[in-house]
Amino acid sequence: MATTHLLTPPRLHHPSPSPSPSPAARLRATASLAHPLLPSRPRLSALHSHSPSPRHHRLRRTMSVRSSLIDPDGGALVELVAPPDRLPALRAEADALPRVRLAPVDLQWAHVLAEGWASPLRGFMREAEYLQSLHFNCIRLPDGGLVNMSLPIVLAIGDAEKERIGDKPDVALEGPDGGVVAILRRVEIYPHNKEERIARIWGTTAPGLPYVDEAIASAGNWLIGGDLEVLEPIKYNDGLDHYRLSPRQLRNEFDKRGADAVFAFQLRNPVHNGHALLMNDTRRRLLEMGYKNPILLLHPLGGFTKADDVPLPVRMEQHSKVLEDGVLDPETTIVSIFPSPMHYAGPTEVQWHAKARINAGANFYIVGRDPAGMGHPTEKRDLYNPDHGKKVLSMAPGLEKLNILPFKVAAYDTVAKKMAFFDPSRSQDFLFISGTKMRTFAKNGENPPDGFMCPGGWKVLVDYYNSLQAEEVTPVPV
Repeated sequence: MATTHLLTPPRLHHPSPSPSPSPAARLRATASLAHPLLPSRPRLSALHSHSPSPRHHRLRRTMSVRSSLIDPDGGALVELVAPPDRLPALRAEADALPRVRLAPVDLQWAHVLAEGWASPLRGFMREAEYLQSLHFNCIRLPDGGLVNMSLPIVLAIGDAEKERIGDKPDVALEGPDGGVVAILRRVEIYPHNKEERIARIWGTTAPGLPYVDEAIASAGNWLIGGDLEVLEPIKYNDGLDHYRLSPRQLRNEFDKRGADAVFAFQLRNPVHNGHALLMNDTRRRLLEMGYKNPILLLHPLGGFTKADDVPLPVRMEQHSKVLEDGVLDPETTIVSIFPSPMHYAGPTEVQWHAKARINAGANFYIVGRDPAGMGHPTEKRDLYNPDHGKKVLSMAPGLEKLNILPFKVAAYDTVAKKMAFFDPSRSQDFLFISGTKMRTFAKNGENPPDGFMCPGGWKVLVDYYNSLQAEEVTPVPV
């Protein structure tokens, strides 16, 4: 598939300084766009506020034409990959250390830590960091400040590994293939209370939570934390590594393009025209507020996802077709893979998704209905209130410098025969097509209504599900 244009379109002219009033000042003049989510709170969505707030004054003081105007959490990216000249010494050191084998999800978290997505974390959490994350959704810095950290990033080990490590201060971490990936230094081992962890992250211990089944239920009864030193950049050799831009690479790309605003859109599903409507409308609104060159970070999640989600390679091919068909503008869009695993933990997880994009240089974050949510695993209902994600983001400690952009609901307009913003006054004219329904259409070879998705993107999905059906009917040699 053609992909190079997604990451390196022609360089845009660097924007000139914004005329008065500045975009930040105009953030306060957008009362007609929507109502504040929680009027009692001073911190409101930048595009949804009626009056100035301390947060907006901070924006006004720091506004510039560089996307890097938003600092990483803790003030600097914490990148944990060792310099190349240290590699021989690290390999020799690792040979003499006790070893811990990483599962595929553990490797994804090592990747997240190595590139600075979880800054200012310096490795898998020790107990003090774990307890703060688990109970407060944030971590206190040495200077007294707080950074959001709603998901614990931890590494589980079993009794045998704990015994083998003993009182050794450092351990070597092996990838799933047995090769040494990193050294974990000054380790601390502490109990892994799985029930407490699951209950606090998901709000339920019901069976059938995908991440729990994949990464927690069968994990060891101990957690090991320490400072991480990764030997080399983590690669997957799956043909998609060129999409996996680190926070530093993304910040450099935003600056190269002269972005004065970066708005991030997290997704784990194929892009339909409703998504595109929301993203294009967000850019239009930012331009109306005086920004000269807002850049969209289309940021599909690339780590663990549940079995019935569309696989990453198929999604990336579908995203490519969306840009090729002109549904999104490749000159103002960067498509990159976010390496994190997916928890499906709703309002708790969406804070992590937003926090990580701060470290990547995004100063706006789009949030919609039921972010990071899923159906209840044992009951016929949503696991989370679909409005709570955006409300939680508007209040979450440690995310004050990020502008949260709740978007209007989009659905298929049966009269206009296209995706449009839902109009309650003629609700009978709108059709809501869920991700499950979309996948059902593709599996059954049915076409969605015209205007739901670009033809090239839809063909990618149909071809994928056809290939699955072909595999199911192919006889297995005996």
